[in-house]
Amino acid sequence: MKKLASDAGIFFTRAVQFTEEKFGQAEKTELDAHFENLLARADSTKNWTERILRQTEVLLQPNPSARVEEFLYEKLDRKVPSRVTNGELLAQYMAEAASELGPSTPYGKTLIKVSEAEKRLGAAERDFIHTASLSFLTPLRNFLEGDWKTISKERRLLQNRRLDLDACKARLKKAKAAEAKATTVPDFQETRPRNYILSASASAAEQELRVAQTEFDRQAEVTRLLLEGISSTHVNHLRCLHEFVKSQTTYYAQCYRHMLDLQKQLGRFPGTFVGTTEPASPPLSSTSPTTTAATMPVVPTGAGLSPPEEAALCLEEVAPPASGTRKARVLYDYEAADSSELALLADELITVYSLPGMDPDWLIGERGNKKGKVPVTYLELLS
Repeated sequence: MKKLASDAGIFFTRAVQFTEEKFGQAEKTELDAHFENLLARADSTKNWTERILRQTEVLLQPNPSARVEEFLYEKLDRKVPSRVTNGELLAQYMAEAASELGPSTPYGKTLIKVSEAEKRLGAAERDFIHTASLSFLTPLRNFLEGDWKTISKERRLLQNRRLDLDACKARLKKAKAAEAKATTVPDFQETRPRNYILSASASAAEQELRVAQTEFDRQAEVTRLLLEGISSTHVNHLRCLHEFVKSQTTYYAQCYRHMLDLQKQLGRFPGTFVGTTEPASPPLSSTSPTTTAATMPVVPTGAGLSPPEEAALCLEEVAPPASGTRKARVLYDYEAADSSELALLADELITVYSLPGMDPDWLIGERGNKKGKVPVTYLELLS
């Protein structure tokens, strides 16, 4: 009961001191400018860490219901069940569709090829989510749930020590004022001089002030050390950020490689349909160019010159026509399948032209002294 009463008294004293400070009726001990800067930097670090953490979670798992489910599993210290990625689910649907529609048909074969690529994309996404969670999200979450809670606890304790210190200063000030008043105007009706009692009260207030000042200084030093540790937190988060970028780079490189492989497979897949079914789109030739699609193209099949005698013709011996050559900008990188084709790099400019009897999906491209066949869907013809 005594401890409870003492705690209640301390709480009441702090509440009074805090209220008087808010109304400007009491003085407040101010912290030095360096300490205030440390507090501001710590608060900013905490706020931005929370925002980055939440948005990274949205990036890795866009489904809010799934995020809530994973959060509950973590709070209950239970293992989060394995979840099928969207790419893996799409791969499953495509494989089932191919099985039902006919795996031997051109459409069915293509569905199987695409489903295999989507499955690899889903596996790459799963690895990326796992790696990013361990190397980036976990350190950020550990800071918020560990270091920051410790800092917040010590800051609250420092606030209480400051309130106790300022309350002691206010009591000492009142005791000295009463003592000074009693010294100038003594009370002769008292059998015992009042100034003696007030002097003892002032001495007790001074002793309380010294104790409160010591406790405040000690707590301020502890809090300062924790706040200065934010610099180490920044270094750790910087390392984690590099790991996140590395995992993200690996993930997108894997996706690009898988899709490039798929594109090459589809380009040489028997029965691959290239272009559009609309009759209004005429075939591309040296005299009637069309605008290329904005999507990633599929390499056309039947590459090369259609007549056998022209297919066997050495391209180095083919001279460009006197008229009909055009400049073209390469839209995407293209790796030559054989020596008759010309490898392309995105955004480079080449000279192209068509030969009589050529497949309309292909042109002859020249870059310097190099010459070879190039797919039309990889080019943007310039006027």
